[in-house]
Amino acid sequence: MNAINLAEAKARLSELVDLAQQGGEVQIMKRGKPVARLVPIKPAKSRIAIEDLRAATEGQAMGDGDSLRRMRDDYRY
Repeated sequence: MNAINLAEAKARLSELVDLAQQGGEVQIMKRGKPVARLVPIKPAKSRIAIEDLRAATEGQAMGDGDSLRRMRDDYRY
């Protein structure tokens, strides 16, 4: 991880963002102490399509309401 002082980070912000976009990390220092870190954002997980979920669970028993209530009540406390 690279460390850079705040004044230099201001001057090189575009370059630092490009570095983070490529997977790098930069620690920003103020008066010699770390105050922030510039890191890449993890990509969001894609949502599963409801049709795919239904196909994957097709044929599985869902259970009745009573068994679900018992499970809820038995394990609540």
